[in-house]
Amino acid sequence: RRFNMKISSRIAALRKLMQERGIDLYIVPTSDYHQSEYVGDYFKCREFMTGFTGSAGMAVFTKEEAGLWTDGRYFIQAEQELAGTEVTLYKMGEPDVPTIEEYIGEKLPENGVIGFDGRTMELKTGQKYEKIAEEKHGTIFYTEDLIHLIWENRPPLSEKPAFLLEEKYAGESVSSKFARIREKMRERGADRLLMTTLDDIDWMLNIRGNDVEYFPLLLSYAIIYEDKVELYADGRKFDSKIWKHFEENKVIVLPYDDIYEVVKRFTEKDTIYLDPKRINYALYKNLPAQSKKVCGECPAVLMKCVKNETEVQNIREAHLKDGIAHTRFMYWLKSNIGKMEITEMSASAKLEEFRALQPDYLGASFDPICAYKEHGAIVHYTFTPETNVPLKPEGLFLTDTGGHYFQGSTDITRTVALGPISDTEKQHFTTVAISMLTLANARFLYGCTGMNLDYAAREPFWRMGLNFNHGTGHGVGYLGNIHEPPIGFRWRFNPEDSQTLEANMVITDEPGIYIEGSHGIRTENELLVCKGEKNEYGQFMYFEPLTLVPIDLDAIDAAQMNVQEREWLNSYHRRVRDMIGPYLPEKERKWLEDYTREI
Repeated sequence: RRFNMKISSRIAALRKLMQERGIDLYIVPTSDYHQSEYVGDYFKCREFMTGFTGSAGMAVFTKEEAGLWTDGRYFIQAEQELAGTEVTLYKMGEPDVPTIEEYIGEKLPENGVIGFDGRTMELKTGQKYEKIAEEKHGTIFYTEDLIHLIWENRPPLSEKPAFLLEEKYAGESVSSKFARIREKMRERGADRLLMTTLDDIDWMLNIRGNDVEYFPLLLSYAIIYEDKVELYADGRKFDSKIWKHFEENKVIVLPYDDIYEVVKRFTEKDTIYLDPKRINYALYKNLPAQSKKVCGECPAVLMKCVKNETEVQNIREAHLKDGIAHTRFMYWLKSNIGKMEITEMSASAKLEEFRALQPDYLGASFDPICAYKEHGAIVHYTFTPETNVPLKPEGLFLTDTGGHYFQGSTDITRTVALGPISDTEKQHFTTVAISMLTLANARFLYGCTGMNLDYAAREPFWRMGLNFNHGTGHGVGYLGNIHEPPIGFRWRFNPEDSQTLEANMVITDEPGIYIEGSHGIRTENELLVCKGEKNEYGQFMYFEPLTLVPIDLDAIDAAQMNVQEREWLNSYHRRVRDMIGPYLPEKERKWLEDYTREI
């Protein structure tokens, strides 16, 4: 209750500032200045104002009301965290729930003012709010961060050091990347490219940082010219090795915030290439109206998504390490459940411990999900000391975790039976396994997108009148964003997901089933897109499984699987056994042989 009083006083303080500035409605997104998925502590304004800790959501404050919009992953969590506050939960995509735009359009008075920190608002969204304001003959106030004025003891911006990603990991020199990007700029007739997304900048410069929670990225902006690159970042984060690297590649370092003033000086002679999906509203607004703008996807996005051969070899090695760690954890869990106290939190710490034993381990690649029984039904459950429960020798335990290694990043979900489970749970577990394996074994013609293939995963669910409320998969970055655009498996048409699957892209395959109050099951492998045979019908493609961890046979009902599905599972388990087995101590190896036996 005390915490909720805090939320009330923060909202009251915000409303006072709104009144002083004549703002009718103030919006607080989840983002930092770069549309990062996870953000550093400095940027957690939405969490500060509402108490909701999920990684996606938008808060809106009027003079009388407060609302939070979030998606299906977070409905249960948001309900729990907002309980007792005056913040109303709006479940995005549910029937009769207004969208943020509809809500703002309804609540904004004639001649009203919509406020937000323009640096934290993506351009497209900011322009939607601009349009709503115009319809009401109102205006936008975007030049001030009001939350900053009420957040006492706000955590500072990160000052952690950056590091160089050597070419043995990156697989391509910075000069080669610059040349490819400049070629794309010339094709578009642009003499400068404005880059704002951290993973694209870091990929291009072969550097990484420690400024974003879970992602080894550096807070920065960049402008690429024909003859030089300007990097806007905190120069104190670079050691002599990086300064030398920058000097060799004509990279000039300027203060992080200076970009907002620098772009104001562009003239009508300049042609700026920018990505409207990746620039914030304030930066775009600072560009002079008379300068020419070429809009399109940042060239680095697709270049980065298609891994080079060095990266692919490294990624296979990262998954081997991760598979060893996760298989050892599974053995430990199965061997010790009921014999010692294990909780969601202590199990998570143990898995992290096994990963940390692997060479070149850098840390978790996202917020770990370790969810027992009904907690598994909360798609993005986050354990806290309050929600942490002991594991018993019964029911299902779901872990969705990953690691960063110098060789790449991993993302894996396994659900494990800790003892007896119900027939329904077994049926659901087997359906999820069939779904994952069906998509993983798809053969398809070059030119397909993730949307073409999503049906392979959903069909076993749809046949049973079931579904899951999230995408089936996402692209995975190399020491970057674990959710990497522009690819994904989704069943609904979305023009942003219409990228053709190219060889050497990495994508997850993670169907699930979530029964509120009972159980949740998800099984996730990462897949590498590969070229198969080419004939008169075209270039055929297939997937290579990168993830190497058993799927728990204790929870499989083999009778539910047809001959082909059983062979897919057996074939996958042979691969796991052959690749992971040699690295395990004898007891664990014998256990693995049993847990990857033919069914």
